[in-house]
Amino acid sequence: MSTAPESATAGAFARFLDVERRARAANSTEELAYCIVNDSQPLFGFRHAALIVNGRVRAVTGVTQPAPHAPFVAFIERASAQLLSSDEKILTQCTVIEATHLDEQSRNDWLALSAPEALRAPLLDHQGKPFGAIWYAREHPWQNNERVLDEQLSGAFSHAWLALEPQTTHWRRRQSRWKIAVPALLLFAYLFIPVRQSVLAPAEVTPHQGRVVAAPLDGVIQSFAVQPNQSVRQGDLLVRFDSTTLKAQAEVAERAINVAEAEHRASAQRAFQDTDSKTRLDFPAAQVAQKRAERDYANALLNRAEIRAERDGIAVFADATRWVGKPVRTGERLMELTDPTLAALRIELDVGDAIQLQPDAPITLFLDSDPLTPHDALLERIAYESELTPAGNLAYRLDARFTDAPPRIGLRGTAKISGDYVPLAVYLFRRPLAVIRQAIGL
Repeated sequence: MSTAPESATAGAFARFLDVERRARAANSTEELAYCIVNDSQPLFGFRHAALIVNGRVRAVTGVTQPAPHAPFVAFIERASAQLLSSDEKILTQCTVIEATHLDEQSRNDWLALSAPEALRAPLLDHQGKPFGAIWYAREHPWQNNERVLDEQLSGAFSHAWLALEPQTTHWRRRQSRWKIAVPALLLFAYLFIPVRQSVLAPAEVTPHQGRVVAAPLDGVIQSFAVQPNQSVRQGDLLVRFDSTTLKAQAEVAERAINVAEAEHRASAQRAFQDTDSKTRLDFPAAQVAQKRAERDYANALLNRAEIRAERDGIAVFADATRWVGKPVRTGERLMELTDPTLAALRIELDVGDAIQLQPDAPITLFLDSDPLTPHDALLERIAYESELTPAGNLAYRLDARFTDAPPRIGLRGTAKISGDYVPLAVYLFRRPLAVIRQAIGL
């Protein structure tokens, strides 16, 4: 009489061992999930089963890939979330689900989508914390021996799942989240650290309070008597104009005045004998005065053919060879005389780098010839309007004065201009945000 129950028990035990063997032999979590929801069906006779890991349905009986927005999947996930806030016994032991554990909407979905008798088997990690569960549903009630058997089988499923996907355990997920959250929070806090805003711009050391040497007449330059950056003293010859035409004009003017004076003397002698000649004596006298003025003007131009230094200093200009033989106009700039101990800093700040600058803002110059030695300066003036630079860019001109011994006039480099204190985020993302605003029009 006991042969049939013993055979049924042996068959159930054999099926249990076969399911456990398949679970431990799975090579991936997808293969293991299929085994959990399908291979144990002959053992428990359920209508369907659903595997929930970390609050999400990973597998459903008879379905290759569960749709995330399917009604049954949504019901299982919502019901599992409600059971997590229930009694600790439900979370760690195989428990028959009662309708009182769920809200009204979940109970209605249960009646419409699942079998009336449901069993929840938890999946526990090595610390005994649940990281998932299996929802079994069938038409007839669950027996105590089936719950014990299912609890043993869920332990094998948990062990196999953790071997394939250990990172899904709750404590490791929490630890990984903190590993991401803490650096992210620190990085976000660093963005509010106040830093001094600064920009870089090309700069040049220029003369300060120099004397401009301009062309005194229209003519052709014959030669330069000095070289660029040469020291000169007051009265030294700087530039010599071609005086051939000027000398000829002076000689012609001298001969013209001799002729005019001779005619005036002849008119004066005739005036003693002829009354009409006496009345016309004023005209030759006016011609003599005119010719004298022309002679004086020609001599004055001839004297200007040589430009001499009006003060001590150095001659600042680019190249003498490009001026020799070139015709120039009156007032055209030739060079500048300046004191080498008085130098200023001229900066061309691109309009895209224009920031809020205060008077006497600190500036640091790094020369191209000596980039490791900084030179400190203070801002003096900012141009109101931008102008086109020789490079073809629009820039504001900034003038600054050196606080220590200035470098040699004519040297170029890069100036670091410091502005107000701003958050680090503004310092880093000011230009990208400006470009984005220009691109999208906001």
